[in-house]
Amino acid sequence: MQVARKEANENCKYLQTLEGLFKDLTDESKEIVDVADLFVPIMHTILMIWTYSEFYNTPARLVVLIREICNAIIIQCHNYVDGERIKSAIEGETPHEAHACLEKCIDVCAKFKEAYFDYKAKSKNQWKITTNALFVRLDAFSERCQDIMHLTGTI
Repeated sequence: MQVARKEANENCKYLQTLEGLFKDLTDESKEIVDVADLFVPIMHTILMIWTYSEFYNTPARLVVLIREICNAIIIQCHNYVDGERIKSAIEGETPHEAHACLEKCIDVCAKFKEAYFDYKAKSKNQWKITTNALFVRLDAFSERCQDIMHLTGTI
């Protein structure tokens, strides 16, 4: 019982260091390009947790964190790319606006993956996780954005 309590207390202590960054990540008033500025501080904090935590440094827990970040990025991008906005741009004969929106989202997704791989290297490759396990939803979202760009002729 004492070990479980110690683990819970330590996990809470370490995860609180991410609280402000996650609030910023999920803040719907943030511009999509500003979301990408959070990736390095988030990944740095996760690496510090991995390095110093006695309990929160397992691949399973890292997978959960990275997937939650991916979900938050997808939500932010989805809010930014709003289907009506894209449809209006295409119908209003301004496909370059639709292209710019989609391109920003694709770029934000790529920047997160880049930050992850930079910090995976900094972990001295202790983060031995299949990237497919981490980025399946983020990659699918990026591919849908690219598909829309192709379908609308904005590429």
